[in-house]
Amino acid sequence: MLPEKPLVYLVLGASGSGRREVLVDLIEDGLGEGTHPAVMVAETEAASAADVRLPGLARWVWQDGAIVGTLPEDATHVFLVADGGRNPVDQAEVFKPWVQAQGGEIGRVLCVINCQLAEKHPPLLAWYEACVHFADVVLLNRREGVANKWLSEFQNHFKKLYYPCLFEFVKEGRVRNPALVLIPEARRMSQAFDEEQDLIFRNAEGEEIDEEDEEEEDEIEAVPAEDPYFERRMGGRRVKEIPDIAKFLDAEKSVAPPPKK
Repeated sequence: MLPEKPLVYLVLGASGSGRREVLVDLIEDGLGEGTHPAVMVAETEAASAADVRLPGLARWVWQDGAIVGTLPEDATHVFLVADGGRNPVDQAEVFKPWVQAQGGEIGRVLCVINCQLAEKHPPLLAWYEACVHFADVVLLNRREGVANKWLSEFQNHFKKLYYPCLFEFVKEGRVRNPALVLIPEARRMSQAFDEEQDLIFRNAEGEEIDEEDEEEEDEIEAVPAEDPYFERRMGGRRVKEIPDIAKFLDAEKSVAPPPKK
């Protein structure tokens, strides 16, 4: 059955992680007949050899802290490839309102891991923790030369914290079961994209109170709990800060070997 509204998938991960190569596999082998997929890529992402195989390819723009772009007409499944050189939390925060304004429905959040990059730079674990927090499926890519011990420890780090997301290996741009990856079923730690969320209770002074203390208050307000990655301190800085991925990507470019002539 085709969805009543366009299903929109957010694809997180650092630039150069092979996200578009993986999308080719997911789209070609994971969607049924009669579907009309489309891919929207951040304008800052460099061209990829996989682009020629991506249907309905368009670009979107990050402007004034918002996603600027329109869902392609008649598309049943849209894959929004995030800006992989920018803070993923900022993009995740505005993803749901953008999808709703476009008349779409959130399918899933996918995160493609550049295992080579993550193994080489341990401080990036905090950056990937943020991505995995929002992800339903985590796709381990760029595994060539990466130690099996590191791969096991990376996955176990999240399993010990009871993250419900699926972990899948990518081999030569392909996953074992593309259709399973695309099932629009929430398996993420975050509730930021859910229709129903946990509530917190505040009194008339705006102070958070326990649910059992409701009867003692004259005026109670129930509001959705804020995602821990969205919380900000006085002054605007986020409570949970993550590394600037752009610095690590720039460092990789500076040590990359010159192209072969």
